[in-house]
Amino acid sequence: MSTNFKNLYTSNNPPLEMILMRGSKLESIHKVHAVISDKKGRVLMCAGNPEYRSFIRSALKPFQAIPFVSSGASSKIKNSSKSIALSCGSHSGSKLHAREAFKILWEYNIDIHNLKCPLKKTSPLEHNCSGKHAAFLATCKKLNWPLETYLKGDHPLQVEIFRIVSELLEIPLEQIYAERDDCGAPTLYMKILEMAKLYSLLSSSDNAELEQISRAMTTNPTMISDHNRFDTEVIQASHGHVISKGGAEGIQCFCKVNEGMGLALKVEDGSKRAKQSVGLHILKQLEWISELRIQDIEDKIIKLPEGVQIEVKGQLKFQES
Repeated sequence: MSTNFKNLYTSNNPPLEMILMRGSKLESIHKVHAVISDKKGRVLMCAGNPEYRSFIRSALKPFQAIPFVSSGASSKIKNSSKSIALSCGSHSGSKLHAREAFKILWEYNIDIHNLKCPLKKTSPLEHNCSGKHAAFLATCKKLNWPLETYLKGDHPLQVEIFRIVSELLEIPLEQIYAERDDCGAPTLYMKILEMAKLYSLLSSSDNAELEQISRAMTTNPTMISDHNRFDTEVIQASHGHVISKGGAEGIQCFCKVNEGMGLALKVEDGSKRAKQSVGLHILKQLEWISELRIQDIEDKIIKLPEGVQIEVKGQLKFQES
C-alpha cells in the first residue's frame, strides 16, 4: 500500500481536480488520477499517476463474465445477449433485472437460495450484482463445478478468472491480488493503467469472448445500470460507441468500441459525484460524446442543490516519450 502514497505525482501532469463550491466558499476538492491505454498497456494520455493502485471493484465484471461466455453456459439462455449484459452490470434491482437474473438460474435448474449475493429488499435477485452471481452459478453448473463454494478464491471458477486476467494483462498469476468485494465475490487490486488496458481489450475485436461481451453491453445498456443512471446514460448517449462501467470507491472505466483504447480513473477519496463529473469532463475533452449529450447526462445524473457549483480542473495530456 505504501507505494500508492509515495511519489504519487510522478507524472509531469498533476491529477485532475473536482472542486465543489457552496455559495462563495470552497467546500471540497477531489483529486482524480486518470489514464488512457492501448492494448499493449502503453500510456497514451494521463493526468496524475497512471500507476496509482486501487481495487477495480465492479468494473471487473465484464472480465468475470468471460467464463460464462467461453464455457458455452450463456448460449443455452434465450436472448443470451441480455443475460451477458446483466452479468456485467451493477443494476438498479428493478423487476426487469430480477427477472433476467432468475431466467439464468431457471435455465440451469438452480435454486435461488444458491445465490450468495446479499439479500436486497425481498430477494437476492434484486441485488445489483445478481446477474454476475447468476452467471457464476450457471457456469459452475455447466462445467460440473461445486455451487456451494463458488465465491471462494480457490474455487475453479475464481481461479479461472484470475488466470484470464493475468493472461490479458500479461503478468504472472502470482501478481494477481484479490480481496472480498462487498457482494462476496473476489475483486482485484491493480494499477489504473492495468484497468485501462483491460478496457482497451474490451474495445477491440481481438478476443472473441470480449467482443461478444462488448456487443452485449452496447446493445442492452439498461442491463448495465438503468435509465437515469450513469453507465446506461453514457452508453445510450454515445449510441453504443462508448462502454462505461463504474466501480465503488471512485472507480470509473470507459472504452471506445473498436478503437482499442481504454480509459480508467480513480478518485482518491472515493467520491461518486467526482468520478462521474470528471468522467464526463474527460469524455468531452476526447470528443467521444457530443457536448450536447454530455450536458443531458449532467442534467439527469449530477443534480446539485441550489447554491452549489462544481468545476473540474485539468486535462489528460499526451504522454511524453
